[in-house]
Amino acid sequence: MPVSEGKVVKGTVTGITNFGAFIELEEGKSGLVHISEISHDYVEKVSDYLKKGQKVNVKILSVSDDGKIGLSIRQAQAKSTQPAQVKIGGGESQKGLSFEDKMNSFLKQSSERHEQIKGRDGRKGSSGGFRTKEY
Repeated sequence: MPVSEGKVVKGTVTGITNFGAFIELEEGKSGLVHISEISHDYVEKVSDYLKKGQKVNVKILSVSDDGKIGLSIRQAQAKSTQPAQVKIGGGESQKGLSFEDKMNSFLKQSSERHEQIKGRDGRKGSSGGFRTKEY
């Protein structure tokens, strides 16, 4: 069966790089899933989402004249309507919280971090302001 753009096919992860993953298709050909096409969420490390030997569904995005195949796992899946799991600070899960709750948590952590930095600067002898000469 020929490889054609727009088609969703099964494949196996054969290699992982810092920019994506190589997938062997059932037709015996292989292609590349760029890191931006792995998930609807932000992907920092490909190995957090894929493992060598893993079976995946991929959408064929492009087939170049020289035989290179561009693939997408993200476009082969329906986008989730559930809130994304957000890790803040020490990695605590914020899944299911409202935007306001997430923002309040972020502001609290930001203020705490700001105070830590201010305290560290104070110990170094910087006053953070100008001194005026009294006459």
